[in-house]
Amino acid sequence: MAPVEEFDRKTDEELVTLVFEDQERYLYLMRRYESKILRYIIRLSGVRREDAEDILQEVFLKAYRNLHDFDRSLKFSSWLYRIAHNETVSHYRKRQARPQVVDVDDENLIETLAADPELTPSLDRLQDRQNVREAVNRLDAKYREALILRYFEERDYGEISDILRKPPGTVATLLNRAKEKLRAEIANLEEHARPNL
Repeated sequence: MAPVEEFDRKTDEELVTLVFEDQERYLYLMRRYESKILRYIIRLSGVRREDAEDILQEVFLKAYRNLHDFDRSLKFSSWLYRIAHNETVSHYRKRQARPQVVDVDDENLIETLAADPELTPSLDRLQDRQNVREAVNRLDAKYREALILRYFEERDYGEISDILRKPPGTVATLLNRAKEKLRAEIANLEEHARPNL
């Protein structure tokens, strides 16, 4: 077997081809995405780490079983995120509930969202991470998910389109509405935080 460094230099798509030759090589793909997909599941669902790890295991099993169906016109990461999205949603359907609170407890929460010039003015006024987290959590699940994919998972519009199986124009609209809703939630929190005179 080749040294680890050799596999680290390979693209995802090259590794997928190598997995067909030797299934042990799938471990390199898992290692490459394990922490990213786990973080995404936690952010999307708000479940405990142990539950997220169970979902993650299902994601990697499903991806492995369906590797022959991987559409090479997509990025492997988009395909894997789509599976993670579907498994997370399925996890909640089994429990007949949708995630109510997501974990966006990123140390750079405000800075991450403020990278978007449309959100900067609103976030500049609301410097408390807890309030920003609360504003994100008040959004409908579809808006939270779009923001998580764009700003916390740093996915581009094309990848978000592939993950959510929505046309790119719909993704753009969804993100614009998510930003509008977030600004409105921030304004609402600001108003309630003002002392009554």
